[in-house]
Amino acid sequence: MPLAGTPDTCGRGPFDTQSPSAYSRAPFYLRGNFLLERVFHLQENQTTVRRELLGGLTTFMTMAYVVVVNPRILAEAGMPVDGVLFATCISAAGATLIMGLWANYPIALAPGMSLNAYFTYSIVLGRGVPWQTALGVVFLSGLLFLLLTLSKIREQIVNGIPDCLKYGTAAGIGLFIAFIGLRNANIIVANPATFVGLGKSSDPQVLLAAAGLILIAILMARGVGSAILLGIVVITFAGIPLGRSHWPAHFFSLPHPSGTFLKLDLRSAAKLGLGELIFVFFFVDLFDNVGTLVGVCEEGGFLRDGKLPRASRALLADAFGTLFGALTGTSTVTSYIESAAGVAAGARTGLGNVVIAALFLMAMFCAPLVAAIPAYATAPALILVGALMCSAVARVNWRDFSEAFPAFLTLVATPLTFSIATGLSLGLLSFTFVKLGTGRHREISPLIWVLSVLFLLRYAFLGAE
Repeated sequence: MPLAGTPDTCGRGPFDTQSPSAYSRAPFYLRGNFLLERVFHLQENQTTVRRELLGGLTTFMTMAYVVVVNPRILAEAGMPVDGVLFATCISAAGATLIMGLWANYPIALAPGMSLNAYFTYSIVLGRGVPWQTALGVVFLSGLLFLLLTLSKIREQIVNGIPDCLKYGTAAGIGLFIAFIGLRNANIIVANPATFVGLGKSSDPQVLLAAAGLILIAILMARGVGSAILLGIVVITFAGIPLGRSHWPAHFFSLPHPSGTFLKLDLRSAAKLGLGELIFVFFFVDLFDNVGTLVGVCEEGGFLRDGKLPRASRALLADAFGTLFGALTGTSTVTSYIESAAGVAAGARTGLGNVVIAALFLMAMFCAPLVAAIPAYATAPALILVGALMCSAVARVNWRDFSEAFPAFLTLVATPLTFSIATGLSLGLLSFTFVKLGTGRHREISPLIWVLSVLFLLRYAFLGAE
């Protein structure tokens, strides 16, 4: 049954989604579909409730590791694990829900992996800053995000990125998450001579991941909509008799938020000398988030004439998420590249995010069950989604080297530096220099000039450290 009934001669359903009286006259069993259509515009986005549910579940399963990994990393900074687990789940659920209901995009958010490492190893352990003060730094950076979003500056940055860099970023993120998947599966391992090398083919995890990769690839080639999710489940269960995955000892646990809730120290964070730390949190998350939004939205077909509709609404999600995360007890919240897995599975609206948010709330009580999903089971999904995202390179104008080279540099620098922000910044700088050197300075917008100067200052600052 169609979501809003059978279309009439005007191409609309039997009741107009803008008419309150139509809702009151509709049969009870259609009212749920009516509300979903009115809020998420499923028909307009050519999707269905089933696709959104499947996409949301797929995204959650590919990023469920954050529920376990984020508390482990922040625990090394002396933070209580139970409190961080609660903060991780509640901040991810809140930010993801804002993205879904306010911006209507299927892009999930959670505490960022690179930023939690910077929080723990650089600020707390490296500089001896108490974790309560570091949370205050995160809160102040989130406040800066909020102010720049409300002033439309962040939206201008998202929409002002040249098309060649948008395509290069999308493909670069594809290679990035494929590399993460290969690493998680131990198919690619560290090698002292060549930096990386092929893992052991006798490793059961490698064999399970390879089997999952082939299974999901076949299912995707055959047009099975639930291919990614099905592959994750099958490989997880296949690892149990081999001793590579295990049933959890128990399925439920109660959250304990008191250890980190409202423990941030804003007074210490505001002192002179911590401004540079606020800037680093702000800078890295700003361009990580911009890169992720551009890449995933390019893959999902959400961009219109190179611009992202409702960009400010989407950017408010990570600003509020970061503020809420600092208050509850976790590092910076940002958009997750694993959202591309849900987009590949069919998610096109914020309904998928409602599913993800609900699952994060459940994860607060089901952390042992979430932890039972092994990395090698989700690795094939990341690899194949990466392959799909690489299709964006076909849209680069390779005949114009001033467009091709910045796209290429963005493409290769993102996975090789293990940073979306670095890949985007190097690509943007090369865009500016090549355009300037070829006498095409008129193609450099004022925004790109400003960003180029900021990137140069940032690299100068890094070089001085």
